[in-house]
Amino acid sequence: MENVVNKVVLSGCAGSDAEVKAVSGNQKLARVNMAVNESYRNGAGEEVKKTQWVSLTFWGAKADIAELKIKKGTRFTIEGRLQNNNYEAKDGTKRYTTEIVVDQVTFKEVEAEA
Repeated sequence: MENVVNKVVLSGCAGSDAEVKAVSGNQKLARVNMAVNESYRNGAGEEVKKTQWVSLTFWGAKADIAELKIKKGTRFTIEGRLQNNNYEAKDGTKRYTTEIVVDQVTFKEVEAEA
């Protein structure tokens, strides 16, 4: 089998402050949704703008960084990997989710306007 890579790179804005909690011992977990915008021209030549919402998960030291730096509207870029999960809802149906487990995060510095 050829090299198989599970890697995602996204730039966008936080939809809310990072939600942080402690799990199993001292391990920290942070979650945030990122808005990623795209635009394209449709068949009529009109520009269409679309926003995708992506769930991000930060673990350990990366969760600490998310807690300190990611507030609603923060622009940042992540590198990570896709992870699929499933669970049983209260009504007994099986639900599926996809999230990105973040490996690296960088923040866009805002330049002051004169």
